[in-house]
Amino acid sequence: MPSNGGSDSNRRLIALAFELGFIIPAAVAVGYLAGAALDRWLHTTRLTIVCVLVGVVAGFVDMIRRVLALSNDG
Repeated sequence: MPSNGGSDSNRRLIALAFELGFIIPAAVAVGYLAGAALDRWLHTTRLTIVCVLVGVVAGFVDMIRRVLALSNDG
C-alpha cells in the first residue's frame, strides 16, 4: 500500500490517544475486581485498596511503555 504522506503516523497517534483513555481505567477495574474477590475469599478488608493501587501503577507503566514505543518507532 503506498504511503499517504504521514497518514500512517497520524493513525498511530490517534489510535494511541484512544487507547490511553482506556488503559488506566481498565487496570483499575481489574485491580478492584481482583481485590474485592480476594477480600471476600480471605475475609479481609484491605486487599481491595492494595489491588487498586497495583492496578493504577500497572496502568501508568503500560501507558508509559506504549508512548515510549511509539516515540521510538517514529
